[in-house]
Amino acid sequence: MSTANTNKYTVGETSSATSTPRKRPKCVKRTISVARVEQMLEEDRKERRNAPDKPLHFARDSLFSSSSGYTNYRGFLNLAILLLVLSNARVALENIIKYGILVDPFQWVQMFVKNPYSWPSATLLLAMNIYIVVALMIEVFQSKGRLPDNIAFWLKVINMVSMILIPAIVILRINPNPFGACFACGFHTTVFFKLWSYHQVNRWCREEQIKRKRITRRGSIDLSLYRSGESDSDTTKSEKLVYYPENLTLKDLYYFILAPTLCYELNFPRSRRIRKGFLLRRIVEMVFLSNLVLMLTQQWLLPTINNSMQPINSMNFGRMTERLLKLSVPNHVIWLICFYCIFHSSMNVSAELLRFSDRQFYLDWWNAPTVSDFWNRWNMPVHKWALRHVYRPMLRSGLTKLQAAVAVFLLSAFFHEYLVSVPLNMFRVWAFMGMMLQIPYAVMVAKIANVDWRLGNMAVWLSLIIGQPIAILMYVHDYYILQFRDKQDASV
Repeated sequence: MSTANTNKYTVGETSSATSTPRKRPKCVKRTISVARVEQMLEEDRKERRNAPDKPLHFARDSLFSSSSGYTNYRGFLNLAILLLVLSNARVALENIIKYGILVDPFQWVQMFVKNPYSWPSATLLLAMNIYIVVALMIEVFQSKGRLPDNIAFWLKVINMVSMILIPAIVILRINPNPFGACFACGFHTTVFFKLWSYHQVNRWCREEQIKRKRITRRGSIDLSLYRSGESDSDTTKSEKLVYYPENLTLKDLYYFILAPTLCYELNFPRSRRIRKGFLLRRIVEMVFLSNLVLMLTQQWLLPTINNSMQPINSMNFGRMTERLLKLSVPNHVIWLICFYCIFHSSMNVSAELLRFSDRQFYLDWWNAPTVSDFWNRWNMPVHKWALRHVYRPMLRSGLTKLQAAVAVFLLSAFFHEYLVSVPLNMFRVWAFMGMMLQIPYAVMVAKIANVDWRLGNMAVWLSLIIGQPIAILMYVHDYYILQFRDKQDASV
């Protein structure tokens, strides 16, 4: 019986094992560590180096392949710079051989002195003080409650509109030198923006004064003290706190007029001292670069423009394209020099003399992937003014971002046309249309930049290099027709 039971047990055990076999655990392979992989590769390299055939080949990608991870192409940048210098040196040599030395600084002096009708431009610059004093008087009377708000508003409108209209009327009636007229219109436009900001900021202060009795103006501080960890007790101890009505003085207003900014504040950041070495370098840069621009204009730009008149008159599109491309190089070089001279050298001179420590006059516009980024970076005083006094107020009034942006471009297009058409004493729409065409072009470049930001940046540079020469040729051609051909026809 025991045997039977044993056999029965054995058979039962065997049958159960056969019906439900045991599952073996799966083997989990351990991944090789990075250190182990590097060790194996090093051992493989040693083995190959010690091989009798002395092998030289390994698994490697070409440097231009994206998988190689190579990014140092600085030598090609040096090559591009060298080719640019050599090509422009050849053009300069060709220009001198063809035209000789055309640089004559006395021509610029004679242009302003010999013509008596050039002096109204200087008179307009001096008369600009009238609008500044009137703006201050309006604010003073309004702060004392002697002038109702509605009357003050219309007085400001009349003063601001006169600042734009009167120079245009004088220039169009007298027809002074275009360069002097351009300076007069430019300074009037700048003061127009400044007084707009001045009136608006003081209005904000009056509105806040209704809620609070006083608006405190902080004492001027040197921001570098915070960076260096020094105490500011020596610099701010003598600074007096200023309240809203007390800022309505000629000294305060003329400081703002001369400061390199378009946006008024009750307190501007001030530096502790004037750095004489820094100031001297900027003055030397400003003098040298301004004379360099005049030399390049006489020697390089004007001959190219004069040679472009005949193809434009004959509507020879092939020659027009060749002239346009030839004009784009000197025009762009002069534009870059003017940018550095104005936005870096001259603005830093003004800021250093006034101890104005906000020196963000431009950002890295040369890296802008879109047209919108370019306009937001290259001229920071105008960008901040438009953002603070036009764009954001329109958004608060209920307009959409697109409508506010179009309004800013319309205002910018108007003043671009104003600064060109009035000094030239002719009304064209080339500058206005060029600015407005920036809107659809900006939409197109934004789509290109979504694919690759470098393509967008190239599109921005292309508009700067080609767009400006087109406008210059259009204005110069029309000016040539009006000033010279019509006079020749009249004499005949």
